[in-house]
Amino acid sequence: MADLIVTIDGPAGSGKSTVARLLAQELQASFLDTGAMYRAVTLAAMQAGADLRDEQKLLGIVHGRRFQFSSRAGGMSVAIDGADVTEQIRSPDVTASARYIASSAKVREELVRMQREFASRRRKIVTEGRDQGTVAFPDANVKFFLTADPAERARRRQAELQAKGCHESLEQTRKAIDERDDSDRSRAVGPLKPAQDAIVVDTTELTIEQVVEKLLELVKERCLENG
Repeated sequence: MADLIVTIDGPAGSGKSTVARLLAQELQASFLDTGAMYRAVTLAAMQAGADLRDEQKLLGIVHGRRFQFSSRAGGMSVAIDGADVTEQIRSPDVTASARYIASSAKVREELVRMQREFASRRRKIVTEGRDQGTVAFPDANVKFFLTADPAERARRRQAELQAKGCHESLEQTRKAIDERDDSDRSRAVGPLKPAQDAIVVDTTELTIEQVVEKLLELVKERCLENG
């Protein structure tokens, strides 16, 4: 396993993906984007025309396709059977359907295995998701849980979607976030919640740069300066 593991969990729109990527750069660590893993399986299932509620079909896809997750400057690249799908998995349709994959206990087990395998091949990682500090890496060196006011999270997500050419109303975005929150918090396996030893950071009034600086200071205090 990696010598340094920093987990960043939190709901959609809390800023965790951007913060994790930038923090990884500051720490010269690999960035593990677990959301990309769930989206990759979602895309593969959609390509196969599979019922996203059929757990056995989904497991067949996980075992039958070759998923590759590689570190790259500023993020993580994703390939399915050798074909780069890094951009394709970010489509609104894939993002909206990923919740079915996230709700499958057996598929989540396989993805957690992949996440730990990824970590075993790196010296330092920063990983983000919804169950990284509670399930995937319970013994992580430092655990963070980012949160923000729901209205601010919706505004951020809408801006992100608009930048990708998807023009969704703020009301629609807020509804989608609320539904995703309900799904994440109520699922039986790996529900969205802070680890008992996680540091909770409210990002509502903070810029991305301020959040990264805050987390970097905390990581140095807890790990690097103490050997």
